[in-house]
Amino acid sequence: MKKNVFHLKTKQLVEIAQSLKLKVETGLREEGAEVQCIPTYINPKTSGINGQATVLDLGGTNYRVAVVDFENGEPTIHPENGWKKDLSVMKTPGFTEEDLFKEQADPIGEIKRTKENPIGYCFSYPAESMLNGDAKLLRWTKGVDIKEMIGKPVGQPLVDYLNKRNEVKFTGIKVINDTVASLFAGLTESNYDAYIGLIVGTGTNMATFIKSENIKKLNPDYKEGGLIPVNLESGNFNPPHLTVVDENVDARSDAKGAQRFEKAVSGMYLGEILKAVFPCDEFEERFDAQKLTSIMNYPDIHKKKYVKVAAQIYERSAKLVAASLAGLALVLVENDPSIKRIKLVAEGSLFWSEYRKGKNYKNIVMAELQDLLDEMGLKDVHVYVSKMDNANLIGSAIAALS
Repeated sequence: MKKNVFHLKTKQLVEIAQSLKLKVETGLREEGAEVQCIPTYINPKTSGINGQATVLDLGGTNYRVAVVDFENGEPTIHPENGWKKDLSVMKTPGFTEEDLFKEQADPIGEIKRTKENPIGYCFSYPAESMLNGDAKLLRWTKGVDIKEMIGKPVGQPLVDYLNKRNEVKFTGIKVINDTVASLFAGLTESNYDAYIGLIVGTGTNMATFIKSENIKKLNPDYKEGGLIPVNLESGNFNPPHLTVVDENVDARSDAKGAQRFEKAVSGMYLGEILKAVFPCDEFEERFDAQKLTSIMNYPDIHKKKYVKVAAQIYERSAKLVAASLAGLALVLVENDPSIKRIKLVAEGSLFWSEYRKGKNYKNIVMAELQDLLDEMGLKDVHVYVSKMDNANLIGSAIAALS
């Protein structure tokens, strides 16, 4: 492939940013929009966080349990990175809600708890936030299909199950998704005007805080007001300037027409894009971003054409992420022109991946983002990125203690 079909000009990236801005605004007004913008009915504390919470993190089929102690806003995690368990068994046909609860309960029994505390539950599947801080499962993804749980709360039934089997009880539960958990974790640094949580790993998504008056579809029974955490579900954004290659990847995917941004950006699909460029060549069936970056980082043992195109796909992914962040910054500044300093808590193996022969993913994103902000008249707006260890655990604990 002589021409780089994945190259995006600055003008095209600005159009992508503006398209995301418009679709976020639609999602804040209407149900069932392309970019869903799901409000989370939890008002997180930004200071004076104290207390203890048990935290559950169900990220795909990886599961972690920990106890998080906050003292004067500083978190301590026991054990240090959480008690980990592989829950791939969730994908087994016939796996039930009772089976899931039992699997989730086992590691909790390994953690020494001496007093009652609340649960913060980071649940990384599409769910609608409820007024009581629980969440209703909208649908399963990632090969899981426990049908009897769809349309029902995921938190309270789990608490009821655990409280029947534990002497030291749990006092309640708050359920958030992983981008909102990252968003909340950013609040431990308070000298910023706005916050964004970003995931670029197997999948991709963003979350931020929006003023309640700018969310027209907000549940009228929610009386808190102020800033509302919003899970954008931005992986479903269908940006302009995708290619014929992207059309082919989408046509072969499980959910044709859905998650178009995710299919152009995330680790689960970058290898599929490379395979679609060379349809007559043989590749491994499972071909993710880790293998794509391996081709880039070890060029001597791979065909030159693969190395060249892999780098093009990698760079486009990072620039698309930059454009989406620029679009979200446009929304935030339009809602509040005083915003100048934005904290970005970024999670995901692809975002923090390294390219030995060129710019790392994060560096491409941040350089392009500043260029786009300058181009769109936001020269005085700056985004500061950080990687927070255990952001999911810390953010979920903040939710539980708020």
